[in-house]
Amino acid sequence: QVHLVESGGGLVQAGGSLRLSCAASGSTSSINAMGWYRQAPGKQRELVALIIRGGTSNYADSVKGRFTISRDNARNTVYLQMNSLKPEDTAVYYCKVNTYNSINYWGKGTLVTVPS
Repeated sequence: QVHLVESGGGLVQAGGSLRLSCAASGSTSSINAMGWYRQAPGKQRELVALIIRGGTSNYADSVKGRFTISRDNARNTVYLQMNSLKPEDTAVYYCKVNTYNSINYWGKGTLVTVPS
């Protein structure tokens, strides 16, 4: 079992920055990929960014150049640095990890609000 706790959400003006954190506990040695997803009101949950244990990452086109995902394997933590935030970035952001045996674990989510 892996337990995830997200933090760092909040309200920020357009153009501002936020940094999300997601700390994993439990069977952390089983974790391969760590990522962030988001779900805006009335929309499906979508991938924002993903990073595997070796460090390779990928991003949704909508956030490329503005968001940066990173991970600290020693702390079992994944971060999402979000810059140049836009109103359309408003969503609940969820941390997700995928283990080497293909089990997914989700955090409870943290709300990011960027007023228009």
